[in-house]
Parts: sequence; C-alpha cells; structure tokens
Amino acid sequence: MTPALAPARALRIGPIALDAPVVLAPMAGITNTAFRRLCREYGAGLYVSEMITSRALVERNATTMRLITHHESETPRSIQLYGVDPATVEAAVRVLVEEDRADHIDLNFGCPVPKVTRKGGGAALPWKLELFREIVTRAARAAGDIPLTIKMRKGIDSDHVTYLDAGRIAEEAGVAAVALHARTAAEFYSGRADWSAIAALKEVVTSVPVLGNGDIWSAEDAVRMMDETGCDGVVVGRGCLGRPWLFGDLARALGGPGSATAMPVDASLGFVADAFRRHAELLVEFLEDEDRGCRDIRKHVAWYFKGYPVGGDTRAALATVSSLDEIDRLLVTLDRDAPYPGAAAEGQRGRAGTPKRPALPEGWLDSRDVGLEASCALADAELDHSGG
Repeated sequence: MTPALAPARALRIGPIALDAPVVLAPMAGITNTAFRRLCREYGAGLYVSEMITSRALVERNATTMRLITHHESETPRSIQLYGVDPATVEAAVRVLVEEDRADHIDLNFGCPVPKVTRKGGGAALPWKLELFREIVTRAARAAGDIPLTIKMRKGIDSDHVTYLDAGRIAEEAGVAAVALHARTAAEFYSGRADWSAIAALKEVVTSVPVLGNGDIWSAEDAVRMMDETGCDGVVVGRGCLGRPWLFGDLARALGGPGSATAMPVDASLGFVADAFRRHAELLVEFLEDEDRGCRDIRKHVAWYFKGYPVGGDTRAALATVSSLDEIDRLLVTLDRDAPYPGAAAEGQRGRAGTPKRPALPEGWLDSRDVGLEASCALADAELDHSGG
C-alpha cells in the first residue's frame, strides 16, 4: 500500500515550488477547505478549490465568498475560476489578486457537465480559439505575479479536438502551467484516459510544466503516467475520494521535500475510520453547523469503506448521520484491526457514466469564431450565480 521513497521529481508553478509534483483536482461539492485540509495533513502538493463562477465572485455572492476563503493552514492558496466572458474573468482575477485571496489561480476549460457546456463553458470553450485566447491572455495579465494555469480536456469529442491548439495559445499567453484531463467532453469520465495525448501536449508545450490528469487511482499509476508521458506532475481527482491519504502515497512515490513529512499509511479499517471521523469534524468546523457537516459527510461513506468489512446496516446508518456523537457510536462497532482488503478497495471510484453527446449552444460547432447567437448564450452563462 505504501510505496518506498523515490528520487525527487521537482515541480515549480511560477514562483511556487511544490513539495511534491501533485495537484488536487477541483471537484464540485468535494474540494472545500475541509477536504483540502485533510488531504494536506496526509501528504504534499497543491490543493485547488471547488470551481468558482467568475460573475458570482465579481458580484460578491455570499456563497462564493465563503468558498474562496482558506483556512490559515492552507499554503499556497489555490482557486479555480470558471467563466466565459473575458472581461468578467479578468475582473474576477483582479479581485483575487488585489484582495490577496490566492497564491495560485486556475482557469477551468475542462468541465464536461451539460449545464456548463450548454452555455459554451468548460470543455466547450476552447473550440472558439480567439475567445479562449482573449480570456487566458487577459486573465494572465491581470494575475501579474500570481501564477495562472489552465485545466482542459482533449476537446469536445473525437471530431472536435482542441487541446494542442489551446496548449500553444495558453503558453503564448503567459500561463505558468497547463493541465490536461486526457478525455473529451463526450467521454465524460467513461473508458480509459488517453495518456498518449498528455505526451503529445508535452511535445507542443515546452516552456512551462504540463500536468497529466485521468485514471490515477494509486501512487503507482502516477509514477507510470509521468514515466510514460514525460509530464511534469499529476492532477488527482476521483482517485482520492474516500482516500485522502493517497497524497501521502504520492509524496513518497514521487519524492520531493513532502516525502519526508507524509503521514505513514497502514490502511487498516481503524485507520480509515479515523480519517472518516476527521473529515466529518473538519466539515462541521467549515460549515459552522454540526448537522450540515454530518449531512455532507454522508456522500463519502461508500468511498471510504469500499471493500472493507462494514455491514450494510452500519453503512446505511453512517449515510444518515446527523451528529459527531452518532458517528462515534457507529465507528466504535467496527473491527479496527481488519486489514487493508487489497484489490477490493482499489480502482475506480466516483462517477464514470457513459459517453454522451455534449450539450452545446445552438450552432456552436459550425465555426471556430463566436457568432451572434453564441455571444448571447455566453452572456446568459455569466449570469450563473451558483458560486461554483
């Protein structure tokens, strides 16, 4: 379970030297400050916020302002922005910089969710080359000394691939790194990530780090991705669901200063139960409400205890908890000495889905320029106040 220490693989994103070449991928409803703090306690790297809507940030939506607030222990502070209007994205970046709210800013061009791509955002946006160029250029300029990066997908589908063009444009615009989830929007999270695309991007983008994302379920996967593709670091998303200690495994496997301080992992049921309890405690602190924090931890139950000898009744009870005392009463019934179950606890976790036709604005694929109808859709997209 715990890899041996490896030769250090350094990663620098602008002025930020990371203790391990590892980045936590933004995940809606997951990568709040509670989960980021927990992952940091086990390992090292860069821990990115949930996706933040640029318009909501500029208009200082209350939920959004809460989501961009970091705990004092979080250094460096990393925030991901989503937007489709160059002026609004630029303004959002300025808020983060001028109010000293971030040490690193990432732009989302990889989200495949229909409510995002339907309005021309996320993985759909790089198809419009000049719009993409303007957003990234203006955002990088507004960021100044704060490193700005992008995260993207291969493209919309196999017939509308965008990542190589987008990588070149982003590099020219002055980004500090480029991350690629090696799937198209149409693939969603299904099938296997095409790591060869990461290698191809690495050949095109040569002056800044290229980070690989997709199907990293273990530290061994991360090592293999870096060896096979030549990428400079890895971005981990679904692989850490219910496994925040994966960042300790990654630090040891990939080396760097973080390997010396990474928490040892035994992955017994007792170890997992303690991690689950700590996660719940941090959620209660973050949400400032015990009931809300415990309701939030419910969705993590299946991920934490995947493959472990936890009975159906106990799992069901954990998925309906409303207090920390209730969690404690349930966890004490577990066999803490039950060992790591091996393959049963490994592999894919989180959503996968099936390939599907991406939802796009009317006529989006007719041209790589932004037409009048598309411009209207983009304006509507910027009215989204979801806060991420």
